[in-house]
Amino acid sequence: MTHTTTDEPRREASGAVVPVLAFAGIVVAVMQTLLVPVIKDLPQLLHTAPSNATWVLTSTLLSGAVATPIMGRLGDLYGKRRMLIASLAVMVIGAMVSALTSQLLVMIAGRTLQGFAMGAIPLGIGLMRDMLPRERLGSAMALMSSSIGVGGGLALPAAALVAQHTNWHALFYGAAGLGVLAIALTLLTVPESPMRAAGSFDLPGALGLSAGLVLLLLPITKGSDWGWSSATTLGLFVASVVVLLLWGLYELRAEAPLVDLRTTARPAVLFTNLASIMVGVAFYVVSLVLPQLLQLPKATGYGLGQSMVVAGLCVAPLGLTMMFTAPVYARLSARYGPKTTLIIGLLIIAIGYGGGLGLMQAAWQTILTSVILGAGIGLAYSSLPALIVGAVPASETGAANGLNTLMRSIGTSVSSAVIGMVLANTAHTVGGMAIPTMHGFRVSFLIATGAVAAGLLLALFLPKAGRPAQHVRLRAGSEEDAAVLEEAEEVLRGFRGRVLDATGAPVPRAKVTLIDHRGQQAGSAVSDEAGHYRLAVPAQGAYVLAARALGHGPLASAATHSGEERAVELDLSLPGEAVSV
Repeated sequence: MTHTTTDEPRREASGAVVPVLAFAGIVVAVMQTLLVPVIKDLPQLLHTAPSNATWVLTSTLLSGAVATPIMGRLGDLYGKRRMLIASLAVMVIGAMVSALTSQLLVMIAGRTLQGFAMGAIPLGIGLMRDMLPRERLGSAMALMSSSIGVGGGLALPAAALVAQHTNWHALFYGAAGLGVLAIALTLLTVPESPMRAAGSFDLPGALGLSAGLVLLLLPITKGSDWGWSSATTLGLFVASVVVLLLWGLYELRAEAPLVDLRTTARPAVLFTNLASIMVGVAFYVVSLVLPQLLQLPKATGYGLGQSMVVAGLCVAPLGLTMMFTAPVYARLSARYGPKTTLIIGLLIIAIGYGGGLGLMQAAWQTILTSVILGAGIGLAYSSLPALIVGAVPASETGAANGLNTLMRSIGTSVSSAVIGMVLANTAHTVGGMAIPTMHGFRVSFLIATGAVAAGLLLALFLPKAGRPAQHVRLRAGSEEDAAVLEEAEEVLRGFRGRVLDATGAPVPRAKVTLIDHRGQQAGSAVSDEAGHYRLAVPAQGAYVLAARALGHGPLASAATHSGEERAVELDLSLPGEAVSV
């Protein structure tokens, strides 16, 4: 058996940590959005058929989907900052490979390496949880989660400007430069988290998940080219189901699984992940539809006749509004909880798409639609990591958020495939070119509205939770704050109580570690100024709570949890002898 101990989690971080981690997320989004302005020109640029050129986008999507949960787990095991830098470094290498070639296969290899940057989002969220004080955590995670939209919104006009006035390879040089800057800033300002998960890396689980995801996402992204009823498409779907089922059976029996499926099956995690797919669908539809509508010539009768750059600027408010909703999310979530904030965000998205059906006649109308959708998507995206973080042990933050980011990626993949098929099947052919129709655009918006409705239904099934722990600040001896703590923790499945010294006085900043029956760490916490601690348990069973603090002897207390959705009260009294820890 392995037993991993950790130093006390760092809770004091410089003010630069949050913006630097958010910048890393923006770099990832820029990498994803780089080629959107030149999608239609890729076959000519790479001297290949349109069906082959789409692999330049598909390869990034597939590698990002595979890398996201794997990098999250590696971060939990070996250090989140270390893996964040590794993800960005692989992206930089991939960007340089793409910058130096116009050969299709080499370009696909470079874009595959760039997909590894997707791991930066869950790793950044995990670092924030480990280092930031509770009152800053909500808005910080919201900013990190929204960075993927912010980067996409900013990259569209910037990439269009570069592509329109310089060689398109300059896009990759720019992405590599941003990646190097993100690595340098991370090394200078972001400390490594001391939190480590117990166990070893699950290589068979990683290979099984990778194979299952590739088999699933390939037919989703290429189905419209191959034919949805073709033997290749259907065969890959069947193969993906078989592989993922076998992978799930293996993970349930593995001692240190890549993904703890029992935790993932908990309603708070399961419904959040399913809702994430729907948010991913909703996010990508507007990114696909509005730029095309804006750039179509006015001679079509519905196109708005704007240049590539102007079209990018009209859609940019989508990402900018997502960034500005982060502090709004923090206030809403502190008052009503992330579940309510997710529901509010989904309702705003529904209003944006519903109103957008009648707001397609002028450029200013597309800007208004982008702003409304950006506000809703920003609130929804910001709520997702808070819901995940509140439902899993600290040692699983990276892997759990990696899986959640993967669910969003699956949503965008499904959105890309379905909307691409809708626009292709409703297009008019003029002079040998397929021109999207207004009918196709409106059907796409209706599909997005349907996805939002499904997301709302899933969000309603999320368990009701009290005020999030990260927004609760207690003062020692305050009866009012003790009542707030009781309200915030009444649904916790785990242990809670106070760490006290030999005289019964509270011990602040004591490290409390939860150890399961196998001797492995299942979670950890640091007591607040009033000595309060809280620890979630992954399952019922026998545990040991080990507590230590500077100036006190260590304590190990055995306890059992029935697995019910309640907290077991357990105060921990540390010996008084001064001990160096």
